[in-house]
Amino acid sequence: MAENREKTTDQMKMWKESRATQKPDVLTTGGGHPVGDKLNQMTAGARGPLLVQDVVFTDEMAHFDRERIPERVVHAKGAGAFGYFEVTHDITRYCKAKVFEQIGKTTPIAVRFSTVAGESGSADTVRDPRGFAVKFYTEDGNWDLTGNNTPIFFIKDAMLFPSFIHTQKRNPQTHMKDPDMVWDFWSLRPESLHQVSFLFSDRGLPDGYRHMNGYGSHTFKMVNADDECFYCKFHYKTDQGIKNLTVEEADRLAAANPDYAIGDLFNAIANGNYPSWTFFIQIMTFDQAEKFPFNPFDLTKVWPHKDYPLIPVGKMVLNRNPVNYFVEVEQMAFDPSNMPPGIEPSPDKMLQGRLFSYPDTHRHRLGANYLQIPVNCPYRARVANYQRDGPMCFTDNQGGAPNYFPNSFSAPEAQPRCLESKFRVFPDVARYHTSDEDNVTQVRAFFTEILNEEQRQRLCKNMAGSLKGAQLFIQKRMVETLKAVHPDYASRVQAHLDKHNEDAKKNTNVHVYTRPGVQTLSASSKM
Repeated sequence: MAENREKTTDQMKMWKESRATQKPDVLTTGGGHPVGDKLNQMTAGARGPLLVQDVVFTDEMAHFDRERIPERVVHAKGAGAFGYFEVTHDITRYCKAKVFEQIGKTTPIAVRFSTVAGESGSADTVRDPRGFAVKFYTEDGNWDLTGNNTPIFFIKDAMLFPSFIHTQKRNPQTHMKDPDMVWDFWSLRPESLHQVSFLFSDRGLPDGYRHMNGYGSHTFKMVNADDECFYCKFHYKTDQGIKNLTVEEADRLAAANPDYAIGDLFNAIANGNYPSWTFFIQIMTFDQAEKFPFNPFDLTKVWPHKDYPLIPVGKMVLNRNPVNYFVEVEQMAFDPSNMPPGIEPSPDKMLQGRLFSYPDTHRHRLGANYLQIPVNCPYRARVANYQRDGPMCFTDNQGGAPNYFPNSFSAPEAQPRCLESKFRVFPDVARYHTSDEDNVTQVRAFFTEILNEEQRQRLCKNMAGSLKGAQLFIQKRMVETLKAVHPDYASRVQAHLDKHNEDAKKNTNVHVYTRPGVQTLSASSKM
């Protein structure tokens, strides 16, 4: 059976085989000094205390004490891989970005898939959205297209993002996941209904990362060579086909193989079974946006495909596993503000908030020079600016070039051809309330048209199975919210809740009091 082991299990064996013709490396300290003994500390006598001069030990321990960087606030658990994007269809009428400039052009990419709410050690098979982030290494700098395996999100205003994430994390006192927090927030924010319905459908448990779609989710802006602008959305359709886990399969894997998705991706690539996705865009003109029946920049809604059909663009293929997880995946940093000329942000409130939030968290987690880390470096473009110094600067720091602008000494100059497109802003500046917009029409279509009867049954059962953990007043409020979507949606969830709540009443606590020779049973209702 040993010869049939998975590639992830045989990684150490494969490493040894790759170096079969080489002598073992000389063991050194971090400073490159050869080490004579790596098994024993330097002490004063066989049973004496450690000496401060044992720099082999202190070099090892000091680095060990610092080898973990801060965990990502969200998307902490994930898998990464590398490959290429190839253009198969001409979209230069919409976009001047070099990544799309001709059919057949290939661009190196890095991809990171992830869960969202769990910590780094959590299971891959929990019910959760999946992150789907792609870094294109283009000649005009990196393009980071950060998204999820869902075309929508729970909220539409970035002001709510910290609160939303707090509800998905741990209660600050108990340090436990708290269903009251989760469902209190969702039931108070009706715009979350679309994503919540998606989450508790079959798509909430994708079978690994290879069998799910990806979406840029946000609305972006494309600019062509004539400075004509279009709004767009990005889609990755899996060529492996959509495949989801059952609740029972997901629970079993969470216990037996919590790293299932990471291993599935690694083994597929190691075996030459390279996963791929077909890349599409949706296009909306500015005139169409003005006449659209709802806000086209609302992240909780989709653009109907019948009105805005998918336009094929290219193919994304992953054909290389990371050489080292920490170096190429844990330190991989995606920033939606990394957009080369031809791709720009839209007024999407969530996207606008992320333009600041993502690079800000990278500077905290990885340092001010995180873009010098090889996996994040825009290596196909020459970086020249007026930024200098900071922790972990390991380039030539732009040598003796001036670090101020303007200057008279042949230093980097601005490129007018790369100016962002103009757009007019005229409304009053205010904090606009958005929660009272239409939050149910698309959810109703999802429930009644997208899902079949069996899928509707599973959605309602899954939702009630989670909602049952919240207090009754939160359950009632959530069911009332579902009534606005469809009476059948609400009644089915309520029926499952009634059964759960009735079972809970029957399961009384039995307290057993004992003293020598005597046993007393006392039953009391659950609090």
